[in-house]
Formats: sequence, C-alpha cells, structure tokens
Amino acid sequence: MPFHSARHSAATLLLTRGVHPKIVSEMLGHSTVAITLEVYSHVTPAMHREAERVMDELLGG
Repeated sequence: MPFHSARHSAATLLLTRGVHPKIVSEMLGHSTVAITLEVYSHVTPAMHREAERVMDELLGG
C-alpha cells in the first residue's frame, strides 16, 4: 500500500471512530483543521449520524 493511501486510510478510520478532527489534523501536519475537514469531507456523513445518535441518547429519544 502506498504511503499516501495508508495515511488517508488512517485519517479516515480515526475520524470515523470519533477522534477529534483537530487531533487528526495535527497528526497529518495540516496547517488548519479546515483543510482536514475539506479533504475528508466524505467522512462527515458518518460523523453526523453519530452526532444524531448521541443527541437522541442524551434527550431520551
């Protein structure tokens, strides 16, 4: 597996497991978290679903 693919896979896995984007951004060496979120925007639907699940749990839904 090429280094870039491994790096991309690692970042995607970390984000989908709930690691804060700022931490992932720092690990990747991005200058801003915005870059990380733009590059890995395909991960955000899963993050949104998880946020919805947590809110339902918190509100007793």
